[in-house]
Amino acid sequence: MNPSAYVLAGLLPLLTQLFLLYQFSRTPLGTAASQYWALAWWIAVVVSTWSTFALTAKRFHDFGKPTYYALISLIVGAILLVILAFFKSDPGPNRYGKRTNAPAES
Repeated sequence: MNPSAYVLAGLLPLLTQLFLLYQFSRTPLGTAASQYWALAWWIAVVVSTWSTFALTAKRFHDFGKPTYYALISLIVGAILLVILAFFKSDPGPNRYGKRTNAPAES
């Protein structure tokens, strides 16, 4: 996964979270609507944490590193995501695939 694809794929969960948080902030506190928006936001956080972990694992694969390196992203968070967005992948094939930005092989 090249850096630009990594950034674009990471923007979708972030924009979803921001939209849900914005909708929550627009509703009066203590109402049923605010509870629904809060629940939707928490669900988005859980789903985006998983998708960000998967994206980061794929990005580390491009550097020839194993998936457990992506666990660092759960601890360090956004700082690691920004750092990975600026580094190019290792050129050529590695043990995770023959080319970057290719679908996973089964």
